[in-house]
This record gives sequence, structure tokens and C-alpha cells, in this order.
Amino acid sequence: MSPDTDQESHDLDLSENSTEQFKVAAREVDLIDLAARVLNLPSFITDRDTLANKTGRGYISGAPSASYSLSSGLAAVVAANGAFYMSEDTNAKISNVSTEAYITQKNQFVTNLQSNVWTSHNTYNILNDWRYYSYDQRTYGLGSNTQLNNYVNQTYNYVRLSQTILRTLSPNLFLGLGYGWDHHYNITEAATAGAGINLYAYGITRSSTSAGVNLAFLFDDRVNSINPLGGDYVNVIYRPNLTVFGSDSDWQSLLIDARKYVPFPSNSENILAFWSYDWLTLSGKPPYLDLPSTQWDTYENLGRGYIQGRFRGKDLLYLEAEYRFGILRNGLLGGVVFANAQSVSGFPSDSFRKVYPAGGFGLRVKFNKYSRTNIAIDYGIGTGGSQGLFVNLGEVF
Repeated sequence: MSPDTDQESHDLDLSENSTEQFKVAAREVDLIDLAARVLNLPSFITDRDTLANKTGRGYISGAPSASYSLSSGLAAVVAANGAFYMSEDTNAKISNVSTEAYITQKNQFVTNLQSNVWTSHNTYNILNDWRYYSYDQRTYGLGSNTQLNNYVNQTYNYVRLSQTILRTLSPNLFLGLGYGWDHHYNITEAATAGAGINLYAYGITRSSTSAGVNLAFLFDDRVNSINPLGGDYVNVIYRPNLTVFGSDSDWQSLLIDARKYVPFPSNSENILAFWSYDWLTLSGKPPYLDLPSTQWDTYENLGRGYIQGRFRGKDLLYLEAEYRFGILRNGLLGGVVFANAQSVSGFPSDSFRKVYPAGGFGLRVKFNKYSRTNIAIDYGIGTGGSQGLFVNLGEVF
């Protein structure tokens, strides 16, 4: 479609057509452009015209950096994000592979590799989540009646290996099967336990393994999952963890992750985004460290405004809304405002008693205009004195 077509048609293509998104990106400025100008890099390095042939071409974002979070303090980080297409189709979805490694002020070491790969013609969607943690964290016990100043220090090692492959049933509708393995070991708690912390009543061991198949249903009509300009996403994963698959005990979980992205106003790239994340235990007793918990979703973003692990229970319900808007016309800087609310089931009643809201604002710096990868810097404020800075390479959801 020509750039001279009417605005309404252009808006539709911008959210659903990858070629149109790249035409818009070519007119923007990102940090790679700025670095090229400052360093006077030659054209064979800076040439990123990918419209003629995009299959297999990569759009790389990444650099060493420093960050800060409530759970880690200051951290030295090396993070990278690679985006690419597997076909020339107009509706081809962009694939994404991200990795990071960081060491923190609190003696934590984390490395991970996560990918969302679409094969030619969007026939298959291949998802993986591999992680290793050497970790020190605070845990506040189970349920909503916990206090920020009443906690137990835990240390442990953690390995996660999760792989799922989905097959197209119809355009944007997928069904898949995978395997997940979560292993915690060397689990220890500080000798001076927080008063009333109920992790001991629930039961905790020096190691735990949860393993099971992932039965996945996915609807995804977004073109760009890194930073959507519109569309819907619903991912439902049923996971029976069974001893026959290598689990320490039998228990079952259900995850429902739903998102919607609405251009607002309709003739702009400003986005009103909604996120619902329901993480439920259907039966059995998960190990303590595998229970649903704040910021222990796949990308560790759930619940900006609260420290990681602040709320934990057998079931977790979560809602968030965010408004993303441009600040500079060249696309280099943008901003967000957001609000969220979460609730976890209690112990031992498993009932929901409280809702914990949070909100905040943030800055977006365009790292790579073709993959639409931003550096996200957010400040979140929760209740009971919870607040902090949250930094990501890529959008929160």
C-alpha cells in the first residue's frame, strides 16, 4: 500500500502489515542511528534497508549496561535481543530471541535464553525458556496478609528447561505440546526467620523438581510481539506435573495469559494495552518456590511497584493497563503510564481476601527501530511503602 493512501487504511496496515511497519520505521531514529553518526561508521555497517529481502535478516539490539531493581540492587548486565523473519509473506510474524546475563549487588547470578520463533508461513511457533539462577531473595510467606518488613532470606540454585512447539490450526490459531522441567536445589533459609512466615507450615525442602508436559492453546494476531501496534494475544497452558515425567509429586497448573493492544487515537502509534494473567493450581501441592508469585511470570514483569516474590499463593490473579505514547516525532523517545492490581490466595484457606494495586510511569528509548525494541525504564509505586525502578530491554508485555 502506498504511503499516500487514506489515513484509516494506513492505520490498519500499520498494525497488521509488517512491510508497512518497516516503511514507518525507516523514517524514525534509534540509538543505533545515533551511534553511527557519533562514531562516523561506514555505510556497509549502518545500512539496514531490509524491505527488499527480509527473510533471515537479523535486527540486533543489545549492549552491556547497568540496572537496578528492588530484588537485586545494582546489577551489571549484558543483554541482547535478535529479531528476524522466516518468510517474505506480508503477514509474516517477527521471530524474537533474547538472552541476558547479570550479576548483582546482592550476589545473584542469572543467565537465560528465551525465544519465540515463527517458521515459514507462520506454520509452527517454537517457544523456549532456559534459565540458570544462583539466587538470594526475600520471601514474605503465603497469601495477602503479609508485611514488607517481615521476611525470610532464602538462597538457592535454579534451572529451568521449557520447550513447546505449536502448529497452526487456522490463521492466528495454534495448538501445541511441550515439556517443562523446573529444578531448585541448595535451598537454605536464614537462621533468623521472620515472625509468622508460613513457608514452614506449608513445607519446604532442600531441593524440589517439577516436571510435566505443556499442553498449549494460542491465539495471536499480532505481527510484532516485541512491541505490538495492535492485535490480540491469548495463551492457555495446562501443565500436569507428574512423577512419571520426573516430578517429585503430582500436581496440575493452568496459566491464562491474555493481552489486547488498541491504537488510541486510532490515527496514531500510541497504544492502549491491557494484560490479564491468571496463574492457577488445579490440584496437588506445588513446591514452595514453584507457587505463583509476583514477578515470577515468564519475563519477570508481573507487578511493577512490588519487589519480586512479594506475594505468593496457590493461585494468582492479575490485571494491568498501560498507555504508550510518543514524545519525540522521530520515534526516539516515548513514555508510558500504567496501573495494575494483583491478588493471591491465602493459606491454608486458599481464598482471595485482598487486592494490591500499583501504578507508575516510565520512559521508552528506541534501541532498534526495525524490530521496535525499546529500552524500558519505569518507576512503580505500590502500597505499604513498596516502590522502585524497573528496567527492561523490550516492553513489559
